Amino acid sequence: MDNSRRQFIRTATAGLASVAVIPLYSFKMVKEEDLFFKISLAEWSLNKAIFGGRLTNLEFPSVAANQFGIHAVEYVNQFFPSSGSKYANELLKRSQDAGVKNLLIMIDQEGDLGELYEPKRSRTVERHLEWIECAKILGCHSIRVNAGGNGSREEVADAAVRSLGQLSAFAEKLQMNVLVENHGGYSSDGKWLSGVISGVGMKNCGTLPDFGNFSVSAGVEYDRYLGMMELMPFAKGVSAKSHDFNDDGEETQIDYFRMLKIVKESGYSGYIGIEYEGNRLSEPEGIMATKNLLIRAGQQLKG
Repeated sequence: MDNSRRQFIRTATAGLASVAVIPLYSFKMVKEEDLFFKISLAEWSLNKAIFGGRLTNLEFPSVAANQFGIHAVEYVNQFFPSSGSKYANELLKRSQDAGVKNLLIMIDQEGDLGELYEPKRSRTVERHLEWIECAKILGCHSIRVNAGGNGSREEVADAAVRSLGQLSAFAEKLQMNVLVENHGGYSSDGKWLSGVISGVGMKNCGTLPDFGNFSVSAGVEYDRYLGMMELMPFAKGVSAKSHDFNDDGEETQIDYFRMLKIVKESGYSGYIGIEYEGNRLSEPEGIMATKNLLIRAGQQLKG
């Protein structure tokens, strides 16, 4: 590694808090191949650092590898200044230099794929196409999209099926996947979302089940464990949401052992992405606490 690269890594990590001060969450080191899944890092876990100007999208892969020991990442399109090929190739180079595998881009703020007004829905689909192309350059396997919309369950489902079908047909030509996350509204209803994916009926259209996003509306929560069971048959990625931890290092709202048992019993053996969204711990502490918990729970499910 040359001096300029060493300086880059020091600069990239300088604005983040040390992760060496969380003894409550210590764990026995275990090789990744000893688990039934692999661990990745969702960029949203560091959204405060990025929005605060302490970290950039280009620096994210190096930070994931060098500070957290994670060598696979999931990007967020909000942090990209451009979806163009020039920027994508620069980010690809940065990730390759850091020894990091790019998995997917999470797409937000590009419109609702369950939009009922046809001209607006069509424009939303078009805006997502450029992100499929960007993800392809990065070597990702997927983009993650949202299936939101305003209308009845049936109306939004029909619109979402049309949109996802169009996106998946385009993505199929590039050997890419289109994944829908349970991300609020109807999509946080596991039965609704699994029905939408079945309605699309394409192998490259799947789900990104999130441990924590099962709030259908204010005060209405879908059973997260039932939802995971309904979404895992279509999963091509999994998101390990976390908010806070008790003194034993357990997530205070989500039973990680139960969640991972559902994931394992579905036959899934791919990446599970850390997505820390808490406030009490710093972002680096929350990421490491989540990683440690995933490893501990994964060890319990070995065999």
